[in-house]
Amino acid sequence: MPTPASASHPRKAALWGVGFMLLGCFMFSVNDAMGKWLVGTYSVGQVLLLRSVSALVLLLPFLRRVDIRIVVRPARPGLHVLRAAGSAMETGFFYWALSYLPLANVMTFYLAGPIYVTALSALILKERVGWVRWSAVLVGFGGVLIALGPDLASAGWPALIAVAGSFCYALLMISTRILAGAGETTLITWQTVMALVFGAVLAPMHWVTPSAFDLGFLFLLGIVAMAAHSAVNRSLTLAPASTVVPYQYTLIVWALLFGVVVFDETPRISMLVGAAVITASGVFIFLREQRLKADMTAQGAAGMVGAPDDIQIPPAKS
Repeated sequence: MPTPASASHPRKAALWGVGFMLLGCFMFSVNDAMGKWLVGTYSVGQVLLLRSVSALVLLLPFLRRVDIRIVVRPARPGLHVLRAAGSAMETGFFYWALSYLPLANVMTFYLAGPIYVTALSALILKERVGWVRWSAVLVGFGGVLIALGPDLASAGWPALIAVAGSFCYALLMISTRILAGAGETTLITWQTVMALVFGAVLAPMHWVTPSAFDLGFLFLLGIVAMAAHSAVNRSLTLAPASTVVPYQYTLIVWALLFGVVVFDETPRISMLVGAAVITASGVFIFLREQRLKADMTAQGAAGMVGAPDDIQIPPAKS
């Protein structure tokens, strides 16, 4: 996407950044709604396969611009494999959960991903997380329990699929953090190829020959997802992350709207309350991390010794 000419002015750039973030979130939500409609007829494996084929075709022009040897044989290949497998699993779990649960319910559980990242950063990466953010993490976990319903049995195993997917999503973000030096094209290519492999293994088990219309929709999934990622990336280049990232939580608004209008879904009160708690906790954690990063940067500029946190910019749900 080209940068708008008016984006040279800081205020206008911020507005364009917010606009691109809102556009990206809307496109992700359209992608999710399309996926929910498709898994009503086609298996998760088939959706993964055809979605990945279209995404890979879109990636080809980008692959021609880089050294293909770096993409095929990157540093730490084992971690790339694990990351790509986690990505394929979280996408598969997402579509699997969508085949049973309302769209807003699944999105609510996935919005807890950045909260899990904060907890896992302390446990896996040994990063310093203060009591303020730990408190917000606990509040976020409370939101997940509220969204699950009065008791775990009432939520059923489809909700546990969504929760498992959200943990895979958090692990994907953690591994992306570790592989921060790898190029974006390398990361996306490995994700896409692994999803294609997963789809190729699973699709033949429950293959349904799609109509021409449905085939177009299946390929459109990958196109819309790639366009959504481009919009979010453009947003983060135009405006500070602290300005645009909180707008990613509009995903729940679109999920509710598409669920009610397209799928005639009625959200539970407990789910709405849980979504509100998760959103508030996630936004607080992110803004807190941004503030800590700014404070540590200021201290470093003044010659003070400090150990700033490795700040995570939570990507939109893929």
